[in-house]
Amino acid sequence: MIDHLSTYATNYIATRDFYIAAFAPLAYPLLFEEEASWDALWPTRRMCAFGPAGKPIFWVIETAEPASPRHTAFVAPNRGAVADFYHAGLAAGGQDNGAPGLRPIYHEHYFGAFLLDPDGNNVEAVCHTPE
Repeated sequence: MIDHLSTYATNYIATRDFYIAAFAPLAYPLLFEEEASWDALWPTRRMCAFGPAGKPIFWVIETAEPASPRHTAFVAPNRGAVADFYHAGLAAGGQDNGAPGLRPIYHEHYFGAFLLDPDGNNVEAVCHTPE
């Protein structure tokens, strides 16, 4: 359903580096990074994109003002990758918002972990299959 989506970062470098670390266990590398040279008001605004298999799906765009916090959940291939996402994100400056574990309120195999990125966005890695 979703082709791509964006989040906004007041501290671009910290946010980019957080996602580089947190996405590594999910195999979502940094695919693209540039400045918005076409933007006459802010031609040095930085942006980057992450995704699987060369498809830039999740964008981080620098902003001067904080945006409304959002929640985005990312597919993990297994429960170990969920835990690795969580620990890598913490080490890269993310804040705990829910340790790796089952969330049976959603369904019996829902295994997720939640972090707040440097701008306070709730990011999650989730695996829906039994271990």
